[in-house]
Amino acid sequence: MPRQVIVNADDFGLSNNENAVIFNAFQAGVISCATAMANMPAFDAACVMAQHPLLKDRIGLHFNLTYGRPLSQGILTRPTFCDSNGVFDLDLPRHRLWLSASDREAVMDELHAQWQRCLDHGVRPSHLDSHQHVHNIWPIGEIVARFAARQGVAVRLARNLGHNLSLPKRVFKGLLNWRLNQLAGATADYVCTPVDLRDAPPPTDGVLEIVAHPNQLGADFGDAYLHPGESLSRLLEQRLAGVPRVSYGMLLGGLPGDTAAQE
Repeated sequence: MPRQVIVNADDFGLSNNENAVIFNAFQAGVISCATAMANMPAFDAACVMAQHPLLKDRIGLHFNLTYGRPLSQGILTRPTFCDSNGVFDLDLPRHRLWLSASDREAVMDELHAQWQRCLDHGVRPSHLDSHQHVHNIWPIGEIVARFAARQGVAVRLARNLGHNLSLPKRVFKGLLNWRLNQLAGATADYVCTPVDLRDAPPPTDGVLEIVAHPNQLGADFGDAYLHPGESLSRLLEQRLAGVPRVSYGMLLGGLPGDTAAQE
């Protein structure tokens, strides 16, 4: 079994429905942290929820370059990222290894703007990941990891568990994760989805992050990765029984296992 598990809910702030499900998942002890989308309609409400003791210091930034409108101005002129209407429309292959200086500057400015909006709403992000895993694109990942290091927070690694990872993907993700670790420092050792956890044994050591998208209210919850009717909470209980659920803030701080999320 892994030493600890981080169960992170993505998309906090996307809508009132996501907010309600994520808040209830915190209350039920199913998730141990979440990441918020700073440019989404329900972000303000998510920041109010983030002041609750169960959520305090457990909310990270879900960096977004693919959905909605940006918060910075420079990126609007970059066709790599936005269409003529000023809406995100990412035009960048996943295997891209290089960005122009102007594109890198635009990504950095947008990342800073989304981070600052969290601060302006009373939330200092505890960690960083990204919507639709855009920081798995190498040059964006380097920007995000360097920024995380300057802020003293962890960054999510690329998914490195699962049967559907081909050899080329494993090699690429291994190199990318080495680079993210080199730039950002402390983070989880393994990253997977609930489907990966369902279909294969969990790792036998280290810290595991489950990338969760709970999508229904109720004791069992569900997850966007799972089939309708499958229970996220039951899956976690069956596969990771007795493994402490921690937040990234606790992990990076080197503190004892964060059990408050299970109470």
